[in-house]
Amino acid sequence: MSPYLKRAQELRAITERHYNCAQSVAVAFAPALKMDEETLFRMAANFGGGMKMGATCGTVTGAFMVLGLAGIDDPTELRRICKSLREKHDGALDCRDLLAKSAAAGIPKKPHCDALVYEMVELTEQILTEHGVI
Repeated sequence: MSPYLKRAQELRAITERHYNCAQSVAVAFAPALKMDEETLFRMAANFGGGMKMGATCGTVTGAFMVLGLAGIDDPTELRRICKSLREKHDGALDCRDLLAKSAAAGIPKKPHCDALVYEMVELTEQILTEHGVI
């Protein structure tokens, strides 16, 4: 298991402090970005829950933040992230739609969001590796 996925799993298991989906993705990459976790935690605070309004999934915005901080400003990679999520989740990209689909399938919110975080951490790690960042 990669250190980034392991860290994301640790963050999602913390009960003393809530890490939203965007924070969980961003903070997992603190070592690769050479940034402190608290800065990333604060930066991603308003992006969980689809920017706190059910819009674009926080795992996507978290991944976009990581790529930007790593110097990857490539629309192709950003489209790749969105396409991957849509392909795996019946065309959904927005938090409200992803949560509605999981609820309809009987999947509780926490395990659903955890799985999205892990999925996005793996894709983000793959992109960072391909670009020679990690």
